[in-house]
Amino acid sequence: MRALRALRSRRDRAGRTMAAAGPGPGPGSGPGSGSGSGPGSGSGSGSGSGSGPRREPVLTLSSMNAAIRRVQYAVRGPIVTRALELERELRQGVPKPFQEVLRANIGDAHAMGQKPITFLRQVAALCLYPELLSDSSIPEDAKARARRLLRECAGHSAGSYTSSPGLDVVRGDVARFLQRRDGVRADPHRIFLSSGASEAIVTMLKLLVSGSGPSRTGVLIPIPQYPLYSAAIAELDAVQLSYFLDEERCWALDVAELRRALDEGRRRSCPRVLCIINPGNPTGQVQSRQCIEDVIRFAYEERLFLMADEVYQDNVYAEGSVFHSFKKVLMEMGPPYSDTVELASFHSLSKGFMGECGFRGGYMEVVNLHPEVLEQLSKLVSVRLCPSVPGQIMMDALMNPPCPGEPSHQRYMEEKEAVLRALAERARLTQEILNGVPGIRCNPVQGAMYSFPRIHLPPRACAAAQAVGQAPDMFFCMRLLEETGICVVPGSGFGQREGTFHFRMTILPPTEKLRTLLEKLSSFYAKFVKEFS
Repeated sequence: MRALRALRSRRDRAGRTMAAAGPGPGPGSGPGSGSGSGPGSGSGSGSGSGSGPRREPVLTLSSMNAAIRRVQYAVRGPIVTRALELERELRQGVPKPFQEVLRANIGDAHAMGQKPITFLRQVAALCLYPELLSDSSIPEDAKARARRLLRECAGHSAGSYTSSPGLDVVRGDVARFLQRRDGVRADPHRIFLSSGASEAIVTMLKLLVSGSGPSRTGVLIPIPQYPLYSAAIAELDAVQLSYFLDEERCWALDVAELRRALDEGRRRSCPRVLCIINPGNPTGQVQSRQCIEDVIRFAYEERLFLMADEVYQDNVYAEGSVFHSFKKVLMEMGPPYSDTVELASFHSLSKGFMGECGFRGGYMEVVNLHPEVLEQLSKLVSVRLCPSVPGQIMMDALMNPPCPGEPSHQRYMEEKEAVLRALAERARLTQEILNGVPGIRCNPVQGAMYSFPRIHLPPRACAAAQAVGQAPDMFFCMRLLEETGICVVPGSGFGQREGTFHFRMTILPPTEKLRTLLEKLSSFYAKFVKEFS
């Protein structure tokens, strides 16, 4: 052993000596070789110090997918990037006229301080760490659901893949939830679980987009809209067909406006899809049953595929407003609508009273989809392998909540009602404070999680924005951020009628923090208008 250690020691010293001396005149090291540093030498990447031409990158802005360059997503755009920079600067002690960045730009409930629903987290924790099943402090109804889910997981582990459409047991529970909600049968085989509703929406658009030139698929979307839609349409190189919601009627959807957008769209595309967001994002309106019936008739007459984004279905606050699902209304209308109109509807864990954005759970239900297309949809979702398993678990706990008489029921209902009651109060507070500011007009927040107030911006402010290459509402929102730390999203990122200006803000911050935010925003707006008047 001592001889071996001595040999290793001599070899190590020799290696260090050679490294210090540099490469010797061995083979391949002479003039003109590819690895030396003399004349004519170069490296495989073209980054050496020789005289050879530098190899250009394969992927550049000009060679990349042009559709991706057209994608815009305002919710996480430049203003949010600047908000993150400001947060870093505050942590580094850089002086600012505010103590913290108030993020009101995105519907991330838990980031705003909302507490998780205990039962949902218990079921998820039990599945992810089954040793907790022996913990006597966790209620038996949560344990029973966790055991049932783990039995369906390969290897009884939430770390295994599931089938591509999701666990059958979860799809069955989604179907039973839909039957309770709508009063009509739901088929588990037409329910596809997803990693959030956004993934399912993009998946369905992939199926629907086809053709080229005048036959390229046109997609009708509301303006203002959630930027996922315009981004997905750009990425898929489809044609965006905008229909405007009526701000004067609390952002109502008007079928006459749908028809205008459709007729205009037919001159440059083949309209095939009509997207509806109900309750609305960013506008917070809740559609009446009559409006939904009118939309379904329109889709039937014009041969349009309906996509109903219903992720805010639990978030309804205004007196007299009621959520009606498109599926329920469609089925109650009867033939020829109920057996003809194709519909995909979407729900999510991220919104409602749950706010579990990070778990990425959602589902899509398809109705009246051609059997051969259903097979293609099944193939398409198989490419992603499977949705997030923790998201599936959490979705099941939402679809199969504690029943009356079970140990978790009372706490579950109390927590759910407390969240929704607080959101309703914040919706009222937002409207009340903003409408008290001259130059700001805020429609009632009937549902969802956002306010989309209209703001008057003086001509001099618009000119100042143009001088720095910004949209006027972006200029306003950026100044608001730099001077108050309040981060909201300019209305131009969601779409708005020309000549009008808005911003979107979430109503999620705790009530007192929201009040402070609204008061600071109101004061800033008055100062801003005075500066540019």
